Amino acid sequence: MTAARMAYRTGCQAPTRRGHTGRVKRSAVRPSPLFLSLLAVTVAGAVLTLFDDSAAALTAGTVLFVLGGWAVSLCLHEFGHAIVAYRGGDHAVRAKGYLTLDIRRYTDPVFSIVLPLVLLAFGGIPLPGGAVWINHHALRDKRVESMVSLAGPLSNLALGVLLSLSVILFTPPVGLAAALSYLAAVQILAFVLNILPIPGLDGWGAIEPYMSYSARQFGAKARMWAPFVLFAVLIGFPTIGRMFFEAGYTVFELIGGDRWLAGRGQGTFLFWR
Repeated sequence: MTAARMAYRTGCQAPTRRGHTGRVKRSAVRPSPLFLSLLAVTVAGAVLTLFDDSAAALTAGTVLFVLGGWAVSLCLHEFGHAIVAYRGGDHAVRAKGYLTLDIRRYTDPVFSIVLPLVLLAFGGIPLPGGAVWINHHALRDKRVESMVSLAGPLSNLALGVLLSLSVILFTPPVGLAAALSYLAAVQILAFVLNILPIPGLDGWGAIEPYMSYSARQFGAKARMWAPFVLFAVLIGFPTIGRMFFEAGYTVFELIGGDRWLAGRGQGTFLFWR
């Protein structure tokens, strides 16, 4: 696995035409049936949580809601990278299917699905595991390159805010509120993780265009292994891991999230613990 495959990847495709207005045609963005199916699974999970008089229904609903919501957020994270790249000059992302929100366009069976699920289930670390190839030579300028990187984690932040607000504004039943809150916390943790300035993560990609040549060369070599070192440190050194989660949950509470509800949702999701 390369670290860049967990955030967004630089490609080596031939440069594309630049004589485009940057506007996105409606036909270019067309949600795939698979993405709509993931949304349906997420909604079905939310409905099941309403039967909170049944522990089995509540647990199954929470698991479906969190996993379905995680998959939906993965699509939106990578779509964010792609749509900004498209508007910034890389029109090849349309031909690659990145604007369809089809999870198959963004994933590798092991590194995009299995590994993130294992990290989420056992380490509690939410990792958007998709990937899009971006032709940086086709992008207009450094600012666009930076925004392409930021678009992914900002989508996680936006989702976290929306999910937290849904709990505040609509006061759903406690089972659904807990599931919503935990998924919101997962999104905020993913935002905090991805925004770190570490090679292979989006935070590094946001500042990389402004770095010296030697720093970029270091990043290109380190992106293969740097995130692995980060995950090993977060899991293997409890004090550092607690600092990361505390930072994430502090941001979560700043946007109005309820830590107690999120903890309850996590306990239901991790029912085997």
